[in-house]
This record gives sequence, structure tokens and C-alpha cells, in this order.
Amino acid sequence: MLAVMRASVWFLGMSAFAALTAALWLGCGDDPAGPGGGGGAGTGTSTGSGASGGSGTTPTCGTDSPAALGACVETSRYVADLTALEGPRSSGDPLHQAARDLCASRFTEHGFQVEMHDYGSGVNVIGVRPGASDQRILVSAHYDGVPGCAAADDNASGVAGLLETARILGSAPAFDKTLVVACWDEEELGLVGSRAYAQRASQIGEAIAGHYVFEMIGYFDDSPGAQSLPFGFELVFPEEAKIVTDNQSRGDFLAIIGDDSFATGIERLDHYCDVFGLSGLGLTLSADQKNDPLYGDLQRSDHAPFWEQGFPALHMTDTSEFRYGAYHCGDGEDVKENLDHGFATKVIQATVAATAELLGPS
Repeated sequence: MLAVMRASVWFLGMSAFAALTAALWLGCGDDPAGPGGGGGAGTGTSTGSGASGGSGTTPTCGTDSPAALGACVETSRYVADLTALEGPRSSGDPLHQAARDLCASRFTEHGFQVEMHDYGSGVNVIGVRPGASDQRILVSAHYDGVPGCAAADDNASGVAGLLETARILGSAPAFDKTLVVACWDEEELGLVGSRAYAQRASQIGEAIAGHYVFEMIGYFDDSPGAQSLPFGFELVFPEEAKIVTDNQSRGDFLAIIGDDSFATGIERLDHYCDVFGLSGLGLTLSADQKNDPLYGDLQRSDHAPFWEQGFPALHMTDTSEFRYGAYHCGDGEDVKENLDHGFATKVIQATVAATAELLGPS
């Protein structure tokens, strides 16, 4: 995740607080005080498998419904890719090139048409699975990292989630819309790679109907006091702040930040969070808000360049330094041993299912 003003990360600086009225609680799960993620070695006190909530029996793997496709996510595959990607991945690091190559080889393996989008200072890896329609649904993650940091959560977790998404949806029955998967370069240098693609997409008239961005999906800590909020948050979002504090400030939810042109995508992700047992806290921004410089702290990931071009998009995050002290290796190493793989699995499951529904059957 791009580092800007540390005082307010996935919400707003105080200068913009008074203007924002479009906050909402995404009810991904019925009981935010319930047991949290499992399957990983995070520092929390998790006692279950996945975050709290859920609306019934967990689906079984298959191809007959979006939920069944989501159930095909395999934690072991995600962890294997996370392990392969962990390590310094800034430009010039051997693992930076290796991560790029892994994206390209996996997309090819799963049947996507692959483009190495060289925009000058970096290279995006783009995979396309054509549908019956030219309308496109994107799922993406950035593969670069900050210098000298293992960058497991930021953003090896997101890339590993993307590769698992590509595996499942690449072999699914034909879709109506076209699926695009993308590994962005140079996010940490200012969203450079995703901005190059979004600008090109606007220039050539790509019909982007929605965009899901994985940005740090691995850290979960349901210990009381694990989750902090930006200064002044409770003054503007008293209901949302109360939800967090009533839950003893546990870091057991997925933050979802989107714009109102992607309301359907937000609602579908919300629905499948509930199916797979996640809790979520989200913000929806209006057309005026999403590109306003006052909201810069909500524009810190690869969804933002798509907002700039008028495309609908959202990003999912574990909230970065408001939960995770090792963000950018600031207070310890950002390594996979810190992460909760059960939590990440649920995030990927919900995203796969939501994406499949948006793509629609052919």
C-alpha cells in the first residue's frame, strides 16, 4: 500500500471529515464479536476458521454457482504462493522480476491471454479471458514492495490471492463479461502501473464495469485493543466507531473502500462475505468525493487511478498500520509468520464468488 500521511490511512484526514456522509457498515457476518480467523500464525487470539459471522452452511467446491466457485479456494495454494513471493520486491530486486514472471506464467497456465504491459518505467502483467460481452470485470493486486522489506502482507498476500482467483475463474464455465486479472507494478512509487493502464483503458474506450483490488489481505488480530482508528474518526462516524469499540477494538474485519458507481459490486462482495463468514467495515464515496484531494487517504491503492478515469472500483484491506505494526517493516518484519491464512482465504473466497456473479454466465 502506498505510504502517505500516516495519521489517517484508509479513512480521511481531519480536513475532509466534515464533508463525508457516505459511510456505511458492511454487514459481512452477523456477529462482529464472534471468533476470528484461523489457519495462520497471526498474533491474535483466534479460535475459529475465518472471521466471524456467516449466513448458514458453507458451500462446497463446484461450478454450479458463484458461491461454489468461491468454495474452491485452497489455502495451501495461497500459502505456497505467499511463500514464493515473500521478500524484497522493489525494482532491481531479483524477486521483483520473479514475481512478474510468476504472474505471467500462472495467467498463461490458467488460460488467459497475457500481455506484458510495458509503460516505460515498469511492467504490468495483464491476463484476459474474453467473454461474450466486451464489458470487463477486473481483479488485481500490486506485486512490487518497499525497498528492503519482505512485504508479505503488502502485498504478497494480495498477489497470492489474485493468483488463486485466476486459477479458479480461469477454469470456470464461460462467462458473459470479460475477465481481466492484473499484477500492477510500481504501486509503492505512486500507483504508477495501475495509472498507466487506467489512462490507456480510458483512451481506447475499454468498458470496465467493475474492479476489485486486493491490498494487504493477510493480517488478523482479534485481541482486544488490536484495532486503532484515525484521530477524530468517532466524531464523524460515531456508529461505525461504536461498532469497533463495542467489539473491544478487535482487528477482525475486512475494510472495503469503494465508490457509488460500483454499488452492485460492493453489495455482492458484502453478500459473499456473509456467506463465507467475514465481518467488514466499509466506506462508499460519491462521484465528487472519490477524486477530491481532501480524500487522498482513501486513494492510497490501485483503485484510485480507475476512479480518476471514471471507472467503478473498490479495494479491500486489513487496514494497514491501524492494525499491523509491521506495515512497511516499520515495527518488525512484514513476514508470513505474522499473517492469518484462514482470514485471507475467506477474503479470496468472497472475492471469487462476487466476481463470478458480476461476470455472469455466458
